[in-house]
Amino acid sequence: MTSITVDPLNPRVLTRNYDYAQKNVRVLAMWYGCDIERMLELLAANDIELSRNDRIQFGAEYRSIQRKRSV
Repeated sequence: MTSITVDPLNPRVLTRNYDYAQKNVRVLAMWYGCDIERMLELLAANDIELSRNDRIQFGAEYRSIQRKRSV
């Protein structure tokens, strides 16, 4: 039997994990063992939209990260 290696930074995997974390950046950051800023960078880099609650809390920082990436 062969084990399958899953890249947690793959956009599809990241999107699915965000769904599993009930669209909560704080929970997802804990799962990934990183800080919230790094998680926002990963989500922004992969154009994964934030949930309504996460937009309220982290929307300005998320948009700032996206703008920096597009420059």
